[in-house]
Amino acid sequence: MIDSSAHYHNRFVIEKNKATTSDEVVAEFLSENIKWNYPWSKQHLDIQTGLIKTAYETADPKKRMACFMSHYKLWKKCAETQEDLLIFEHDAKFIRPFDVEEVKNTKFSVISLNDPRGATRRSGVYHELLMGKGVTEVPWIDDQNVPQGLPGNSAYYLKPEGASRLLKLVSDFGAWPNDAIMCKQLMMGKLGCLSKYATVVQRTQPSTTTS
Repeated sequence: MIDSSAHYHNRFVIEKNKATTSDEVVAEFLSENIKWNYPWSKQHLDIQTGLIKTAYETADPKKRMACFMSHYKLWKKCAETQEDLLIFEHDAKFIRPFDVEEVKNTKFSVISLNDPRGATRRSGVYHELLMGKGVTEVPWIDDQNVPQGLPGNSAYYLKPEGASRLLKLVSDFGAWPNDAIMCKQLMMGKLGCLSKYATVVQRTQPSTTTS
């Protein structure tokens, strides 16, 4: 990510952020007073939200929890500092120069930079629904009781109001995988996508989180 940003001479500085590890995650959940509230197998209808929570296949649940916590700590930083953040996982890569002004003054409080193709389910449909629309709201690609949001959830621009909303959702509903809790049903019109994609998700290296 850092190398690809430098390649395109982006004007912002990307700082490495220490991601939560599976060895640390239980202690960090206790420290933040957060409980995991997402199934590890099958499907579950969440009565509070009316959403169907479908288990993600994972060999090590603590790694899924650690990914959530890495994002959560950056949401918290954004809310506390009241400063916008660009958040990237390690497998995100720039494919063109990117200026934050492209997304900064839109009505959305969380905006994806990712090409959806290969990064999310029904990615071809997702791509077609975004084409040529500038910065537009995350599209519907599935039934409306299925959480759906940013493609890949690995490269996004976050404003403090979006961060505060995400922290409130975790407080109300517990911890879900970060791409599930950050869904258009719960974010109420605040999730956007940049249709002139600035990043792609690489599949060649493990994911960590940077900011």
